[in-house]
Amino acid sequence: MRLLGNEQDAEDAAQDIFIKAFESIRQYRHTASFASWLYKIAYRRCLNLLRKRNYQLRLLPRLFHPEAAAESPEQVLNSRLFSPQALFALNALSAEDRSLLILRIFEERSYEELGEITCRNPEAVKKRINRIKEKVRQKMEQWQEETIWEASHSSINLKS
Repeated sequence: MRLLGNEQDAEDAAQDIFIKAFESIRQYRHTASFASWLYKIAYRRCLNLLRKRNYQLRLLPRLFHPEAAAESPEQVLNSRLFSPQALFALNALSAEDRSLLILRIFEERSYEELGEITCRNPEAVKKRINRIKEKVRQKMEQWQEETIWEASHSSINLKS
C-alpha cells in the first residue's frame, strides 16, 4: 500500500503476488528465508506496476483520470505521519529507491534481506540506503527553502 499509494492496486498486487508465489513454489531455494523470497516477488511486481503506471500517465494523460475516493483509515494515518516536506522528498525518489526505503524503514527489513530481495550485496544495499536517505534530506531542505522563499515572495507582492 505504501509503495503503490492506492488501496485497490495494493489488493490486486497482493493477489497477483500470492498466485505467482504459489506457481513458483518449486523454484524456492532454502538458501534464503521464505519471507525474503516472497518479498522479492512482491518487490518486482510493485516496481512493474509503478513502471506501467508511469508509462500510462505519460502516454495517456487525458484518458487517465484517477477517481476521487474517501480516504481509508490507513491513508488518514499516513497523511498525519508524513509532513508535506517528507512527502515531497519521498515523491522525488525513483520507484526503486522509494521501495527500498519503505522496506528498510517501515517493513524493518535487514540489509541481508534487502540484498536477497534486490539480488545485491548487503553492503551495496546499505550504501544505497544511505545515499537515498541523503537524497531525502536534501529534498526536504529544498522544500523548506522553497516554502520560505514563496512565503517571503508573496508578502512582497502584498506590499506592492
